[in-house]
Amino acid sequence: MPHRIERVNTLIRREISELIQQDLKDPRIDEFITVTEVDTSADLKFAKIYVSTMSGQAEEDKILGALKNAAGFLRTSLAKKINLRYTPELHFLWDNSIEHGDKILRLIDEVSQEDNS
Repeated sequence: MPHRIERVNTLIRREISELIQQDLKDPRIDEFITVTEVDTSADLKFAKIYVSTMSGQAEEDKILGALKNAAGFLRTSLAKKINLRYTPELHFLWDNSIEHGDKILRLIDEVSQEDNS
């Protein structure tokens, strides 16, 4: 991945996180939402934004629906904060890597406990 795209991804991740936490007033988003990763296309016209919460996938549909409804507002606010020729179209996706990692760690713990027995 080119260095410029990496910098843009980092910038978008930081700004979107800030916008969600401070400016987004949606009752469906009352939890701590983490923007885990941003993947921007090479032409900077599309950005996949991966989000996760501490509650896990239980609230996935509600949170993704709220973020998809707010995508226009977030894109407009993002355009005011960053200086790019094109502000990417935002697509929100659920990141289940935290739950997956937790599951793997629990399996490893079970295997190590069985070996110690």
